[in-house]
Amino acid sequence: MTPRRELTEAEIITRFFAHPAPRRRDLLLGIGDDAAVTRLAAGYDLVTAVDAVFEGVHFPRGTPAQAVGHRCLAVNLSDLAAMGAEPLWATLALALPAADARWLGGFARGFGALADAWRVALIGGDTVRGPLGMSVTVHGRVRPGRFVQRCGARPGDGLYVTGNPGDAVAGRLLLDQPRRGSAVAALRRRFLYPEPRLREGRLLARVASAMLDVSDGLHDDAGKLLAASGVGADLDVGQLPLSTALRAVAGEERGRVLALTGGDDYELLFTVPARHERLLARLVRGWSCGVARLGTVSGRQGLRWRLDGRRFGFADRTYRHFAAGRR
Repeated sequence: MTPRRELTEAEIITRFFAHPAPRRRDLLLGIGDDAAVTRLAAGYDLVTAVDAVFEGVHFPRGTPAQAVGHRCLAVNLSDLAAMGAEPLWATLALALPAADARWLGGFARGFGALADAWRVALIGGDTVRGPLGMSVTVHGRVRPGRFVQRCGARPGDGLYVTGNPGDAVAGRLLLDQPRRGSAVAALRRRFLYPEPRLREGRLLARVASAMLDVSDGLHDDAGKLLAASGVGADLDVGQLPLSTALRAVAGEERGRVLALTGGDDYELLFTVPARHERLLARLVRGWSCGVARLGTVSGRQGLRWRLDGRRFGFADRTYRHFAAGRR
């Protein structure tokens, strides 16, 4: 049997990633040269984010290639959403143990479908041999000074979250289990195909005093936002927006812990001053992801979770790359 010839780097780029980019006046030169050339429209600031995604750390071995392609772009677009930015361009550095055409085809479909949905132009990158992983850099734009940071929360602000935290980590835990059913399928999809809240983030920039995306778990990320702002909060576990699917699969108690410590949600956690609450109610009307108020920011530093007026204790198993922890 004749051994199968591996694709060259040039063939990978031409075959899988050199499809026509969305027509954009701000893209002067895309894939095919030593570097891309872009032009930011007058009256905008540039917002840049980068995330690395590796097999065995961010997704388990055997994850469908299309989901990997979607996820590696989605997690970066989520960072732009948290800043209230509009996405423009992306670059992709891809490490592959082998140039598998079938895997590359699935990966490119997942990446390309999400890029097309948000008119994100893939403008360059690199392909190398190595452990399966990828690093994506995304660029977006905001009007001058209109970006939202995580350090603007003030005492009296309400603290809110979009969507249903806990679904994604439950979906990850279910990937290698034989369980079936619509609830299980919904949770798996929430992990495999996270939805960056870009549209919501740009609207929330009108009212939010602070914002970040929930990637490391609601408890951990809420602590980051509050610490950056020099404030604290009293939050109600009973207000966690647990999905019907999560309740059905994990139950109420386990679902709450997954929501607090699970990670991979890529929802938006944000604070809103009382004077903007009516506008917030109008902005979120009709959103498919929903928004829940978890509590109120206070001048007393620290994060306190309560249930029925009593302190809610739980084991913080949030995954941390350079510390003991479990996902």
